[in-house]
Amino acid sequence: MKDRIAPGLRILFVGINPGVRSAQSGHHFAGPSNRFWKLLWEARLVPGPFTHEDDDRLPELGMGVTNLVPRPSPGIDSLKPAEYVAGWQVLEKKIETYRPAVVALVGVTLWRAILPLVVTDDEERRRAAAIKCTGLQSLTIHGARIFVLPNPSGRNANYTYAEMLAAFRGLRRFAAKANSDN
Repeated sequence: MKDRIAPGLRILFVGINPGVRSAQSGHHFAGPSNRFWKLLWEARLVPGPFTHEDDDRLPELGMGVTNLVPRPSPGIDSLKPAEYVAGWQVLEKKIETYRPAVVALVGVTLWRAILPLVVTDDEERRRAAAIKCTGLQSLTIHGARIFVLPNPSGRNANYTYAEMLAAFRGLRRFAAKANSDN
């Protein structure tokens, strides 16, 4: 699965790994029940309706997309801890190289998976994990602020669509403010 990344990004979206449909199509968040692109549009992060086939246009809008684990799977159950560690090492280098203002982690599971890799002190990790599940986090990585979004997969029953949309709108507001502060 090809990253859609360029220098000078405002927002880098990070998924946990590509689904089977995404791998087959070569486009991010391509599953038929995935609401990522609809949420981007309704939150006004993109200027018009987008689909997975438009993912290569993200960099021209100051956004990019990648995955923590490059291996596609029908779900995350088959991912191994070593894949998370290896994926984090690659993702950290991407963040350091491209220097996005905001890294938007798409899914609380992703946030919980990388938190032990980013924060090594047990007490600090517990504090960071307890503060918020979604939204802006206190942690930065190579100067990038971390914003956790609900996973927009149709399988995510933990958040309503309205809650997901509110989180994506919160990201838009924060990214606009961060952009105007620079």
